[in-house]
Amino acid sequence: MLPAASASAQGVRGLPDFTDLVDQVGPSVVNIRTLEKVSARAPSGGPNEEEMLEFFRRFGLPIPNMPRQTPRQNRPQQQPEEAQPRGVGSGFILTSDGLIMTNAHVIEDADEVLVTLTDKREFKARIIGADKRTDVAVVKIDASGLPAVKVGDVSRLRVGEWVMAIGSPFGLDNTVTAGIVSAKQRDTGDYLPFIQTDVAINPGNSGGPLINMRGEVVGINSQIYSRSGGSMGISFSIPMDEAVRVSDQLRSNGRVTRGRIGVQIDQVSKEVAESIGLGKPIGALVRGVEAGSPAEKAGVEAGDIITKFDGKTIEKSSDLPRVVGSTKPGSKSTVTVFRRGSSKDLSVVIAEVEGDKPVAKAAGKEEKPRTSAVAQTLGLSVADLTDAQKKESNLKGGVRVEAAADAAARAGLREGDVIVQLANTEVASVKEFEAALGKLDKTKPLNVLFRRGEWTQFAVIRPNR
Repeated sequence: MLPAASASAQGVRGLPDFTDLVDQVGPSVVNIRTLEKVSARAPSGGPNEEEMLEFFRRFGLPIPNMPRQTPRQNRPQQQPEEAQPRGVGSGFILTSDGLIMTNAHVIEDADEVLVTLTDKREFKARIIGADKRTDVAVVKIDASGLPAVKVGDVSRLRVGEWVMAIGSPFGLDNTVTAGIVSAKQRDTGDYLPFIQTDVAINPGNSGGPLINMRGEVVGINSQIYSRSGGSMGISFSIPMDEAVRVSDQLRSNGRVTRGRIGVQIDQVSKEVAESIGLGKPIGALVRGVEAGSPAEKAGVEAGDIITKFDGKTIEKSSDLPRVVGSTKPGSKSTVTVFRRGSSKDLSVVIAEVEGDKPVAKAAGKEEKPRTSAVAQTLGLSVADLTDAQKKESNLKGGVRVEAAADAAARAGLREGDVIVQLANTEVASVKEFEAALGKLDKTKPLNVLFRRGEWTQFAVIRPNR
């Protein structure tokens, strides 16, 4: 049996040594400073100084320790602009001819971007492109023969693996910190499954590389979880495969194009999966379909569960925006939906992400509620649609929600919504709505398809226990 001291020494020898990695990757990491142009301060200073000068003038007192002031009317109206420091971040050399990757928020609104290499050479960088959604940016400096990083395979990265970060926290250039991968595929945004680590990341580390033990860059340090502004042991990095995909588009087009199909989605809960016969809660629940969108044209309906996209299984709802977003607009894709107990393949033409369409106002109230006591136990008061309301909403039938409270309100229904299906049964009038409701077990969740403005949406009403 080894002595305690020997055992301790053996444990120390087993710890990772990052010195070779620092020598290998360190020269590829850069410091990024940004400047913004502001009007130069007038000689008289700010408003408080002006008020003090006016006090001395009014009482005929000598102005202490101040040069004679130029009369206001004779001062130039437009002050010259001068560059002021705006922020500090990090980056790394992507190619030997001067392409550098960093975070979009590092260079946002900057008038000048200055890049400093480890050999203290400083260059003025040109912004190639930035994508706020993924927080990836690419800049270019006029240089050659630079030490570029090696890009690693993120799919090989394992939870518990040692990783290292190099950056400029608080402006301290080439600071090295290390830790382990805490989690992968961490959902903190629509388009990115982040790498979570316990590496100490602080303001100024943004845009720097996350490096594995093979000396490869596997991520861009982007976010921290903090209540104080400093490191609290949880940081997030953009996976390098996603970053490279974005940077390729930025380099080619100066911007990133993303696909969309026009659906509002949510997680599939266990209750929903059981109520529709899906079995286990997988896929993305379609809560709404945008009018005129690719999804509507393809036949996707609110209440569908999207289980596959182009053959790729959608395990959770956050998977869908990523696979759709990475699909080229204009291309044809296959969406597999689970509907009324069976799966169905639909062909959809991908559109490009653009600004949200305004939601039309709900139709005005034109008649008194006509609802049975059974419907009111769900918190619903409904009425038949008038001919004018049918024409305005382009519907043949349905019942208009006049009031929603209790269980209905918790499900997200509100006044002005038009219910067109109840538990997969179409309802064109209050009479049909009450007939369908009368056949259901009111103690179990009820799925409802409704129209709000231009969107058809899905909700589950869970009765009071």
